[in-house]
Amino acid sequence: MHFSALFFTATLALSVVAHEGPHRLPTNKEFSRKASLSARCSEHVAGFNKRRVKRTFTPHDRGNTTVQIQTQAPLYETIQNDTCVLSPEVTAGPYYWPHSQTLRQDMTETQDGVPLWLDIGVLDMATCKPLEGVMVDLWHCNATGSYSSFTELSPNTKFPDLLSELGRDASDFEVGTTDIHTDSETWLRGMWPTDKHGMMQMKTIFPGFYIERSIHIHVQVHTDWTTQENGTFIFENTVSTGQLYFEEELEEKIMALQPYASHTEINRTRNDVDMEFSKGQQNGYNPVVSVVPVDDDDLTKGLIGYITIGVDTTAISDERWSAA
Repeated sequence: MHFSALFFTATLALSVVAHEGPHRLPTNKEFSRKASLSARCSEHVAGFNKRRVKRTFTPHDRGNTTVQIQTQAPLYETIQNDTCVLSPEVTAGPYYWPHSQTLRQDMTETQDGVPLWLDIGVLDMATCKPLEGVMVDLWHCNATGSYSSFTELSPNTKFPDLLSELGRDASDFEVGTTDIHTDSETWLRGMWPTDKHGMMQMKTIFPGFYIERSIHIHVQVHTDWTTQENGTFIFENTVSTGQLYFEEELEEKIMALQPYASHTEINRTRNDVDMEFSKGQQNGYNPVVSVVPVDDDDLTKGLIGYITIGVDTTAISDERWSAA
């Protein structure tokens, strides 16, 4: 299947301090333009909302809905956030490895942690309507800070030092092309297309943390993608990458549970001191995932998270890569 549209995701720019590596910083003009788009569509987003009442949820009590392939339907049938989330294009971070991204709705694999079902809505900022058929691509670290495909790199060592250990220099590092991956593990990496309501769901675990960064999930949307006969994908004109965050109060509760609590080598960076998190809240952006516990009395039963991602269909990034 082939879909065409253009995307800007919900989140914050990565700085050289947070993730060493070249990237173009967003301009004030870009920030202002995105803020204007967000404000223009805010009433339309609210119109999609149903009252935020917790619904009975189990992983198996919902049917399938046909997108391009059979898919488990999201918990919410309409976009739930009342603030559109978007940002200028930013870097994917040093642990981006497209060859490990896998088409699936459960990217947990072998990883222990609190189950997290992400319901993500994608909104076309040109029409203020849900956008069907875009591929939402997610990846994040495990409960103790490590990324698959980079499992031999310590989550407790600053990235410039990791590059130095590998005999690389930050000046020649390019995300996704400079080969620093250490293995072919794929856990906590997955992608899935949006349905006719502009929604997709991904099951994962609540992320842990690594040095100098608050807890986050990387997200990228591919608006022009092709399925090859061997089951792999070619992505073109991918526009924008970002990060999703969580409320600090929830993070404190989750980090007190195992296996998160076993990560004691470094202190966790809080949202309020993470310079990237503060950028994500400028100009009305809202990169924080709204969360509903499956069981109010037992967080280990899992969490349902939902967020809206705004898509700027007038901004194209001419990018092509193959997920083999």
